[in-house]
Amino acid sequence: MFVKVCGLSTPESIQAAAAEGADAVGFVLTSSPREVTPERARELLAHVPDGIQAVGVFRHEAAADAVATARAAGLEWVQLHGRRSPEDVKEVHDAGMRLIRAVTMRSAAEEFEDWGEELLLIDAAVPGSGEAWDYALVRSKGLGGRQWLLAGGLAPANVAKAALEAEAWGVDVSSGVESSRGVKDLGLVHAFVAAAKGV
Repeated sequence: MFVKVCGLSTPESIQAAAAEGADAVGFVLTSSPREVTPERARELLAHVPDGIQAVGVFRHEAAADAVATARAAGLEWVQLHGRRSPEDVKEVHDAGMRLIRAVTMRSAAEEFEDWGEELLLIDAAVPGSGEAWDYALVRSKGLGGRQWLLAGGLAPANVAKAALEAEAWGVDVSSGVESSRGVKDLGLVHAFVAAAKGV
């Protein structure tokens, strides 16, 4: 099970994720309680162990702007939320970067198609709500054989069950491992990664 822990802002939270074997960490480079500057992301990048992917997360920014900001932060992965197009995927790849393209359960059918991104992320119908949802619904999207991440409402207590219900290739968490909005709880980070890796 591929595990990404998102919205990290301290070396300690990165170390907590890495200790249990997380595969990726995310730095939010868009307006959010979890936002870090490109300069701060570059500093945090120095604490990311080899073998763990570091991802710059963006919401509605143009793909070109996201690429420029990610490059300033020293990152090679970009995660794009919001309405996107195959041209956005091409823009990221032409810049020599890799892409996680995020959709929600409310997205149009064509947005679930394979546009060539490295990973697709499927979020709840209302992203950022932190609420659990019917994860089994993802199976209707016909993602068999693709590499994709389940997100939205995941926490240490439900990640294993949710991943199995959705037949997920990987999982992504942010609010589910926080003691308050934007503040990671290191114990919850440890517990989440361990639970997900146990699937």
